Amino acid sequence: MYKVTFNNKNKVFFNALKANVDQYFIDNNIRKTGNWKLYLKSAVLIPAAILIYLSLLLLPLNLFTGILLSGLFGFTLASIGFNIMHDACHGSYSTRKWVNDLFGLSMNALGGNAFLWKLKHNIVHHTYTNIDGIDDDINNMPFMRECSTQPWKPIHRYQQFYMFFLYGFTSLFLLFITDYIKYVTRKVYTTPLKPMDIQEHLTFWISKLLYIAITIVIPILVLGWQPWLLGFLVMHFVLGLTLAVVFQLAHVVEHAEFEVAGIEPKKIENEWAIHQVKTTANFAANNKFLSWLVGGLNFQIEHHLFPRISHVHYPAISKIVQQTCQQFGLQYIYYPSLGAAVASHYRFMKQLGQKP
Repeated sequence: MYKVTFNNKNKVFFNALKANVDQYFIDNNIRKTGNWKLYLKSAVLIPAAILIYLSLLLLPLNLFTGILLSGLFGFTLASIGFNIMHDACHGSYSTRKWVNDLFGLSMNALGGNAFLWKLKHNIVHHTYTNIDGIDDDINNMPFMRECSTQPWKPIHRYQQFYMFFLYGFTSLFLLFITDYIKYVTRKVYTTPLKPMDIQEHLTFWISKLLYIAITIVIPILVLGWQPWLLGFLVMHFVLGLTLAVVFQLAHVVEHAEFEVAGIEPKKIENEWAIHQVKTTANFAANNKFLSWLVGGLNFQIEHHLFPRISHVHYPAISKIVQQTCQQFGLQYIYYPSLGAAVASHYRFMKQLGQKP
């Protein structure tokens, strides 16, 4: 495992920021976990996904309606991932651990595995954000080059054109390939997995089999393999594209910084919190509808600094984070709209695609 450390001996920035954020919650007498806004989302999104699934399975639909509903199903599942699974796996959905664990299993219902995702996302990505050689989220070689320290391939000349198509296969790749690679090799990219107990092994295999039964076997038996295959691919393409784009806009954009890890131990000159600010971007903060759909993940700076705080609080604490960043002379990377963030991602990937 590559060893990277941060200069955390004197965490002046984070100490000041945390004190300001903590004071906000004290002054307003509110908890840092989810509230009725999050629970209302759960009450809308989960039944909506079940209703769409049953409609696809049981209603006589024409081709156009079937494709449209399949895409909507994929988008709804992505929104469940952003809003419910993400908060639960971070332990910010509820103050009760068993509630977080229960709703965290929505990751398994999406075809993944909560245990593996927590290591990949909570531990590796949130600690070593944008560090080439450790952060698995920017490990898409040889198909895409996402930072300047990764080797260039001739195919990368065109990555700005084909990247969105590849993003659409993110969830399919997770379902059929990457989870099993992590499970067998016992590591996430270059980071070893912590040991899985019997319960985790059983959860892995039982949930995988249930997913296959519910999304593959039953629909084929009811609809036939051709309608199932079309709907399954449309659903996963929309799901994968939505998930990938939102997460890419957080880190693989202009102005975001990158580091690289090697065999020799590396010490980042900044404290961990400053590294998070320098490697993360926000977008479309004033678009309340988009924020609702993506679970506040357009406030990625706040999320990376305070992953144990529910996303429903990010709009409020973002003002505190911006003020503190300004106080310490740190750039707060922000794109005013979804389109502006996508355009920045496109330009950045195009730049990386040019031969060095």
